[in-house]
Amino acid sequence: MRPDAREEPALPRDARSRRYLMCPPTHFEVTYSINPWMDPGKPVDLSLALAQWEDLHDRYRALGHTVELLEPREDLPDMVFAANGATVVDGRVLGARFAYRERTAEAEEHLEWFRAHGFTEIHEPSHVNEGEGDFAVTSAYLLAGRGFRSSSLAHDEAQEFFGRPVIGLDLVDPRYYHLDTALSVLDDETNEIMYYPGAFSPGSRAVLARLFPDALIAREADAAAFGLNAVSDGRHVLLPQAALGLFEPLRARGFEPIGLDTGELLKGGGSVKCCTQELRP
Repeated sequence: MRPDAREEPALPRDARSRRYLMCPPTHFEVTYSINPWMDPGKPVDLSLALAQWEDLHDRYRALGHTVELLEPREDLPDMVFAANGATVVDGRVLGARFAYRERTAEAEEHLEWFRAHGFTEIHEPSHVNEGEGDFAVTSAYLLAGRGFRSSSLAHDEAQEFFGRPVIGLDLVDPRYYHLDTALSVLDDETNEIMYYPGAFSPGSRAVLARLFPDALIAREADAAAFGLNAVSDGRHVLLPQAALGLFEPLRARGFEPIGLDTGELLKGGGSVKCCTQELRP
């Protein structure tokens, strides 16, 4: 290739229809702090939080995805972060077991929803895991975070239940307390991901580099803007609009980034992915 020649742009990718579970932030507020982003001294603009959540919900539907709704409970302000309530793979449901008592009751709300909607293979966990907060699904592996919330014993439990190899990854920066704040699956069929190396231990960085040598590597500014708390349908990548440094690299790989304002939800330590649990058939 000549030095001044440019590579041809990547062809657009095919989106695949998804089914998501979301919970409106009807009772969202920050009255306690269980992660570095939460400050009870900063009031939440509930009407703005609702508008931002509705924008995300409506974008999914406009892209052709199915969105199911979980009824919010007044005494559980973090229920809007529906990704944490379970992990669903092949129609099998691994429930959550929260690390903090403030969120404990959310687990049963999720399990009741699954029972009421025809899911029959449901496992109530013995060990702490916070659902898709710390589990990321690819066709080859179940990537599993640990260090701040989910237990290593939960990784063994997930592997036994799903029958998929689980790759444990150690999180070392408290700002990235869940795996889904530091890593996102861009295409679960081709095992493409993006992640921020600074969130992981040296050994875990080496594992990620070995398993995903072509991963999109995020810069610190984009990780701090929660740009990795994203959702992809294989083509469209919905992510916080403030993660500006990720847009062109995503386009160069054939993805279509869609920026959203989730700033009010970030006051609770969550963004696009935190609000979205995928119901994999």
